Amino acid sequence: MSVKDILMLGNPKLYESSDPVKEEEIKELAPEIHELFETVIEFRRIHGTGRAIAAPQLGIQKRIICVNIEMPIEIINPSLSNLSNEMIELWDDCMSFPNLLVKLIRHKSLTLEFFDFNWEKHTWHLQDEMAELIQHEFDHLEGILAIQRAIDNKSFKWK
Repeated sequence: MSVKDILMLGNPKLYESSDPVKEEEIKELAPEIHELFETVIEFRRIHGTGRAIAAPQLGIQKRIICVNIEMPIEIINPSLSNLSNEMIELWDDCMSFPNLLVKLIRHKSLTLEFFDFNWEKHTWHLQDEMAELIQHEFDHLEGILAIQRAIDNKSFKWK
């Protein structure tokens, strides 16, 4: 697995909505989940950035997000609720367009519910950087890219 396997901006698969993972298929998805984590590590090694990846970015149309910050955690079938009215403006980046930044607005806080690899349910209350990260990756599961959330047509810049 290498970074070149990440689907790049313009690939039509990035605009497709992902299918939920069924509990009985989680074990057969283990190799793909491993590839997702390895891709985050390799991307970070090459680009010096990268905290998470959504399965559709590798062409896996399943509702899986792999986050690797302090420790790796798989987020399966996530749902978002309690999206704050307070918003944050930021320059967002993406592994699918690694040299482009997009200015957009995201919710400052939210509640995330998901299953892990052992099919245990978790509820996290997130804010600031983690809330922004999860919204970005959740959008990938919906077939939405950061460029579609740009504030306006001047909200782009090269890294």
